[in-house]
Amino acid sequence: METETATRWLTDDELCTWRTHLEVNKLLMHQLEKDLQPFGLTNNDYEILVNLSESPDRRMRMSDLAAATLQSKSRLSHQVTRMESAGLVRRENCESDRRGLYAVLTDEGVATMRKVAPHHVASVRKHFIDLLSPEALAELRESLTPVAEHLRGRRGKL
Repeated sequence: METETATRWLTDDELCTWRTHLEVNKLLMHQLEKDLQPFGLTNNDYEILVNLSESPDRRMRMSDLAAATLQSKSRLSHQVTRMESAGLVRRENCESDRRGLYAVLTDEGVATMRKVAPHHVASVRKHFIDLLSPEALAELRESLTPVAEHLRGRRGKL
């Protein structure tokens, strides 16, 4: 860890960029969550539904789903319990590993995705995509890819 005297403080431009990133991230996630509320969903619910809908047989091992959504297994378990109560998902035992469980998207979960996805995509467009030019989107993707790759490589490390 760097010592106090070796700290590379952020320049004014770097600090402004960092704080703008934090503000945009928080405001955007808040807005997307607000736009999901009429459907009784949270951003986390929607992310789980998307992961399951894109998986073979609409199912994922709970441990893989936790990793994909960056949630602890305990937190995911509580969330899946709530989503089970709403009829969106169900749990199934894993035949090959008696300790393992699958989260499975139900037919009601599929119907919910079909109903909500167009509204969510419209929200993403309205509050993010359509505010940037195609060139700015490409530049943003190119700029953030090394950060994403670095952080993916750090997952699970102390």
